[in-house]
Amino acid sequence: MFQPEYEQRLLRGVAGGKKEYLDLRCIPTRAGNQWNRNFALAPGDSSECQNSVYSSLLRNEFLDENITSLENCKQSTQVHAQSEEFKERHNNRIFGFAKGSSPPVRTPFSNISESSQRLLSISKRPVRRLPRRPYKILDAPELQDDFYLNLIDWSSKNTLAVGLGCSVYLWSAVSGQVTRLCDFNNEDNLVTAVSWHGEGRQVAIGTQSGYVTIWDAERQKQLNRLDGHSARVTALAWRGNRLASGSRDRSILQRDVRNPPTHITRCLRGHKLEVCGLQWSPSNRYLASGGSDNRLLVWTDDWPEPIYAFDEHKAVVKALGWSPHKSGLLASGGGSADQCLRFWNVLTGKLVQCINTGAQISNLAWARDSRELVTTHGHAQPQVIAWRYPSLKQVARLSGHTQRVLHLSVSPDNESIVTGGADETLRFWTVFTKQQTSKETNSGLSLFQGIR
Repeated sequence: MFQPEYEQRLLRGVAGGKKEYLDLRCIPTRAGNQWNRNFALAPGDSSECQNSVYSSLLRNEFLDENITSLENCKQSTQVHAQSEEFKERHNNRIFGFAKGSSPPVRTPFSNISESSQRLLSISKRPVRRLPRRPYKILDAPELQDDFYLNLIDWSSKNTLAVGLGCSVYLWSAVSGQVTRLCDFNNEDNLVTAVSWHGEGRQVAIGTQSGYVTIWDAERQKQLNRLDGHSARVTALAWRGNRLASGSRDRSILQRDVRNPPTHITRCLRGHKLEVCGLQWSPSNRYLASGGSDNRLLVWTDDWPEPIYAFDEHKAVVKALGWSPHKSGLLASGGGSADQCLRFWNVLTGKLVQCINTGAQISNLAWARDSRELVTTHGHAQPQVIAWRYPSLKQVARLSGHTQRVLHLSVSPDNESIVTGGADETLRFWTVFTKQQTSKETNSGLSLFQGIR
């Protein structure tokens, strides 16, 4: 580090037998030097701080500055760089010297300044780099190019159900085995929706003919057939043993699969066109529905009409997602004529945020272990975008599908997603990460460390 102050006593003369000395103590003055040019304590680039925390700490302790955030560090650097008085007073030397100045008294064990303490208390978000390419690609022939359908779902037992044409196939993410669960070719009946029960044993399948079948995936056996819709079923959502189904006939039917197939618990009518999005809130208190009438409705069990009807979207509302982190926070995405990602507080009925994504939004999903979400896009930009909430800064833009991305499902460990596109491929991406638990450091200076 720095050499201790030194003193030079020069014999000046003798007067009356008495010696006189001239005190030439030279003390380095650190304040006001051009550190950014001479010692690289400030960023070399005006837009990004290199080793910014370390640089800020040095400025606080040696230059007596008051930097409490990295933004203040940047501003402080700009002020020094733009100060004409500073440029005139100091040259290219690393240190300047002044006569008779005395440095502040500091000991190795002195407490750091309050500004540095506040700076160190800031938790810096680690930089996370996402793989830009899918880690697996599967062919999906006859995956329908229809924006309104929901044809893929990932079960809690790590099995993917995919509707291809008139059949439903199961793909095991553990073994890689592919099994055809059912086939409606004899009826010329297309599969229009698939949805796993929470336990991962039963899967509901919506069809072009308007009925829903419940299948036991392990035994590959049909358990039930639910009639009631007069047009195709395009949206399914489980709540325990109760299943909600949305149809082109503009209705939403709720049924308990343990009851006889003809028993319908509730029939909800609020949409003017096809219902293509359904999702229960994490508390199971609210049911959100989106339709091709550009409306987003929110329902509860204790009221026959929707408690909210949001009309701000200018296109189809298919993409829906409830936040697992904040109660009552609902996200929705609009189609080609809208392209907006909106966030609603259903506790107050207010729009919280809105951002134009620049492309058709087909699906969205929240991360379980971090405040992030992912959206898939169709026309204009067929890609996947990961967002950080609530800043709505883009974490990554993932491209790979050659045509619009129509389907999305999240893996049971909530680290990967699978997307299905009009290019008849399934692509698997690593998007979310698990929350890392902070590890305590074992220090010999710790007051709580045992002494041997």
